[in-house]
Amino acid sequence: MAVENRIVKVQKRNRALVKFDAERILRAIWRAADSIGGFEQDRLPGINEPIFQAWGTDERIAEFLAEAVVVCLNSDPHHLIANFPPTIEMIQDEVLHTLRSYGFQNTADAYACYRWGRHWLREGAITPEKFVGNGFPAARMESILETNRRRGCDTVAGLNELTRSGRLGPVIEASLADYEASLDQAARKVLERLNRGDALRMIWITGPSSSGKTTTTVKLTQRLEREGLRFLMLNLDDYFWSLVEHPTDWINDRNYETPEAMDIQLLNQHLRALLAGETIEKPVYSFKEGRRIASKRIRLERGQVLLLDCLHGLYPPITEGIAPAAQFRLFIENQNMLWEGDGSSRRLTRFTDVRLMRRMLRDARHRNHSPLLTLLHWHYVRSGELFSIIPLSGLADHVVNGGFPFEIPAMKPLLCGTGGYFPRPEDLQPYRSFLDARIRYERLQHLLDQVEGLSREQIATCDLIPGDAVIREFIGGSTIQIPHNE
Repeated sequence: MAVENRIVKVQKRNRALVKFDAERILRAIWRAADSIGGFEQDRLPGINEPIFQAWGTDERIAEFLAEAVVVCLNSDPHHLIANFPPTIEMIQDEVLHTLRSYGFQNTADAYACYRWGRHWLREGAITPEKFVGNGFPAARMESILETNRRRGCDTVAGLNELTRSGRLGPVIEASLADYEASLDQAARKVLERLNRGDALRMIWITGPSSSGKTTTTVKLTQRLEREGLRFLMLNLDDYFWSLVEHPTDWINDRNYETPEAMDIQLLNQHLRALLAGETIEKPVYSFKEGRRIASKRIRLERGQVLLLDCLHGLYPPITEGIAPAAQFRLFIENQNMLWEGDGSSRRLTRFTDVRLMRRMLRDARHRNHSPLLTLLHWHYVRSGELFSIIPLSGLADHVVNGGFPFEIPAMKPLLCGTGGYFPRPEDLQPYRSFLDARIRYERLQHLLDQVEGLSREQIATCDLIPGDAVIREFIGGSTIQIPHNE
């Protein structure tokens, strides 16, 4: 299908003007879809099904989407002036807008992660070896699926059979043992660096929202404290800007998920000062009042290690001027996945959806924040992590998988049924035009409908799921002190 195009030029990042080439848009969209297994991964009845019916093949769907981008670019009259054409960044923004507007959410995520990874590559923040592409390292994903296959839970059907038959216990034990072994390995890496004389003064525990950073921080520090290390923990929430500097959007929501929500300049100054042995006046932030209400004098003592649990621990401006040798960076992500149904659909569950369910429970149980608002807010979460978290994960000194096959059955009794926290369809009705939230809601509902849940009695005690398991941070019953849940 031909579309009218009157854009002649494009402004490159160095401000040079070059000929506009719509084929480049087509190829970029095609590569993003191909990296996740094709557009079929985004096929959604009732949302974008007509596009699949009309265009059929991945190649033709990519052509349709690329032409839609061209139409959107031409709708801005400024782009039609020869010396004021769209920039590369404007075109990339429009690609994302088009993909998300038609419900191609997973393709958009892959495109965004690749885009920002290339950005950090150009900035010199990462090297080609640290580039993570669409954020789903194929070898690691295949290894996790193979491990689940050996344990009989690489599909939802297999997981359900283990749950129904009361044979989930060994899977819980084995997957938690893998997690603990990974933490042992991280602790050994820290100690090896110290033993060889590295001036290691700072440990970051970083990863996307609800990946299990808090439990992991506690467990890692316990291991290192047994080896004689002493820590000073810095709460980076104290560096948020005042509430008046966070404008609200169309649903009165604020974006706290971007690194720019924090006073990066002050944080960087304080980190460098602490490592230099200076005393700082750390701000004290009140979420109740939405502003800094005081300050506290702190100093990193000789022999202490600065400990930081932060979403954006890999974000380069935060640690600008701090030598990599002074830092150990642990990255945690919920990387468990399994095939939907019996696996014949060849569609994988999304571990970002599992993190969304974790956050729904945490927000509802500990922060007086409704799961509906968590759902409506999640697009900010994904935007932030696709910009400054996942594309930089290659910088980590150690990666921990904080995802487990048994956690969806463990969360289901709290989300579904009488008194469950999962939003009702009528709760979402006023926001049906908010396609991001609608897609996530329907995908979560489909997943929860498929999965056989544990009973509330089973998760109420620590007989099946230990009290120090990561999932306890979200379903309750943790035997580890969780500061964020107090």
